[in-house]
Amino acid sequence: MAFSIATWNINSLRLRAGLVQRLLAGEAPDILCLQETKAPVDKLPLGEFHALGYVHAVARGQKGYNGVAILSRLPITDAGSEDFAALGHARHVAARLPSGVVVHNLYVPAGGDIPDREANPKFGQKLDFLAALRDWLAAGRPERAIVVGDLNIAPREDDVWNHRALLTVVSHTPEEVARLAEVQEAGRLVDVTRADLPSGRLYSWWSYRAADWAASDRGRRLDHIWATADIAAAGHASRILKDARGWEQPSDHAPVLARFDLAP
Repeated sequence: MAFSIATWNINSLRLRAGLVQRLLAGEAPDILCLQETKAPVDKLPLGEFHALGYVHAVARGQKGYNGVAILSRLPITDAGSEDFAALGHARHVAARLPSGVVVHNLYVPAGGDIPDREANPKFGQKLDFLAALRDWLAAGRPERAIVVGDLNIAPREDDVWNHRALLTVVSHTPEEVARLAEVQEAGRLVDVTRADLPSGRLYSWWSYRAADWAASDRGRRLDHIWATADIAAAGHASRILKDARGWEQPSDHAPVLARFDLAP
């Protein structure tokens, strides 16, 4: 079974449904995982993607915040969701493909601005979310699984524009990077993007605060495609669609894409 997959923090699906249509028409991934849809499921404009062939969807949502959705041209079934760290947030949904592969779509908390749980409860929520995800993966020992989403951590030195400058900035602190490594180890997960593109700077997010994001290119790789070790070698053709960051009224994230060629 061969299929392509993309992940994109869309930063409001209702506001940017047109950009999703542009991506689907231009790139045609078989599966698109979206984060920060920012609406209850019954308010999401999922029907707007049917004409492009994306008639299958699973989603979790809430009013104004968070939210995750999986759109697919392939038949999928709802494989559930978890409320990691009992935050009461819509940050995870899973879909099962006919082959039995399960796609997990995650939106890890951003963590606020101060990397200290006492001074900043949002940072504590992020660490707790990652710990709960780690424990869940360790207990379940997933196989034939793909984990994607906005993980809000840039783990490698070349995943950020300036490693030294960002060591104390939320998303690249040693504590967060260590927690993310624990998650990967617990799930025996391989970073498919970096397996494909092992060297060089890669970014998927550029701040809205930059006067000219493209010229400064001060990005971070916050969005990821991982796979369990049993199927990771089937992943290839990884890329980040940087041009999407420059579309009209864009998300501050760019889509990350990959292909999988799996034996039945």
